[in-house]
Amino acid sequence: MALFLHFGTNTFTDSEWGTGHANPKVFNPTALNATQWVNVAKNSGFSRVILTTKHHDGFCLWPSEYTDYSVKSSPWKNGTGDVVKDLADAARIGGVQLGLYLSPWDRHEPFYGKTLEYNEYYLGQMTELLTRYGEITEVWLDGAKGEGEKDMEYFFDDWFSLIHQLQPGAVIFSDAGPDVRWVGDEAGVAGTTCWSLFNQSDAKIGDTDRVYSGEGDPFGHDWVPAECDVSIRPGWFWHPSEVPKSAITLLDLYYKSVGRNCLLLLNVPPNSSGLISQEDIQVLQEFSEIRSSIFSHNLAKGASILASSTRGNPNDSRYSPHNVLEDGIYSYWAPDEAQSDWMLYINFQEVITFNVLLLQEPIQMGQRIIQFHLDFLNEDGEWEVVTSGTTVGYKRLLLFSSVKTSHLRAVVDKSRADPLISYLGIYMDPFSIFGHVSKLWSGPRVNGSELLQQTTGRNSNSSDM
Repeated sequence: MALFLHFGTNTFTDSEWGTGHANPKVFNPTALNATQWVNVAKNSGFSRVILTTKHHDGFCLWPSEYTDYSVKSSPWKNGTGDVVKDLADAARIGGVQLGLYLSPWDRHEPFYGKTLEYNEYYLGQMTELLTRYGEITEVWLDGAKGEGEKDMEYFFDDWFSLIHQLQPGAVIFSDAGPDVRWVGDEAGVAGTTCWSLFNQSDAKIGDTDRVYSGEGDPFGHDWVPAECDVSIRPGWFWHPSEVPKSAITLLDLYYKSVGRNCLLLLNVPPNSSGLISQEDIQVLQEFSEIRSSIFSHNLAKGASILASSTRGNPNDSRYSPHNVLEDGIYSYWAPDEAQSDWMLYINFQEVITFNVLLLQEPIQMGQRIIQFHLDFLNEDGEWEVVTSGTTVGYKRLLLFSSVKTSHLRAVVDKSRADPLISYLGIYMDPFSIFGHVSKLWSGPRVNGSELLQQTTGRNSNSSDM
């Protein structure tokens, strides 16, 4: 999970879409504390923070040499006078990864609309950001451009080349990759089928089929995992009249993003004081406590694990079914080759009650599983289906009505190659109501002012969990 931080002049003008004409002096946080932002992220289980260094209004949160529309024009004196530096220093000290969002759409810069001049300008600002602040792990950008805006061509290939040159360890996000792709909505909800595999040749920034973005492609040639962006509040920027989502709603989003092989990018906007609001912190604390309560105890840890087959010598533990109870993706169960039955039997010493299944694949070996299901042994001694799913990937979570049993069977029905399972978890979630469906996002769009058009070449068979 990563924390998105939308912060800028919009925070002080109570707006979502800046015009690029606000007086930069309105940006005047009286108590900015980037260390607080980092601590909130760490304490809530987020490993990365991504800052909107420049949003669509063009206002820069660092003293850019390329524009007068930045913090250097502001009377704000708290901290260093450079928000990006404040956050970079805090993240480094706190052991949290740093990502940066530099919006291509700039409603302030006079060069915007002049293709060569603006692309040079953008590359200059990107160079500042990627050479002044240490290691950057993600560069977040989009093809946003408002309806009726000046015609503008973005030289994405040149941008990507520069980013990879200056920060070779950084992943680049856009709705078409190249390294991380947009899931296709701003609801924080992935498709119930979600491949990290993707064909970049079938995608175009600003005009990618949203169904394809959400589901990926089992025949894709590129590894481009999906990222689910959503805001904890109705808007992306902080507004005094808005309140955050509940912890239970965030848990629902967790199941439908992280639990569907995606990264959850949750926007938590700092307020006009320069702090994350206490009501947001309270929700995040509750969200963290709920997750810990559910997932800190894997009921399967006390079970015996048998497999329909195991690769290699029976005394060789490298591929043992017991590996699925060890944390991490670098140990795993592998069935014997040339088999058609792929099953794990989980036998408990007593009857357990549970309603969550967790599966992980060792993704360094590729994403393989196409379809699977979980059975329980009922009172009549017959196997009965508990739940079923499609893709697994790095992490798959399925929530269902509570089941009581002492015997389970995890079955891989279809796989691109011999299936490999690195982790299996059985949990009890007493907080969620099975069948609850997240409301789709209907607020302002960070990826552009118009909905991306959906082509008809692909169909979705997805259904809610």
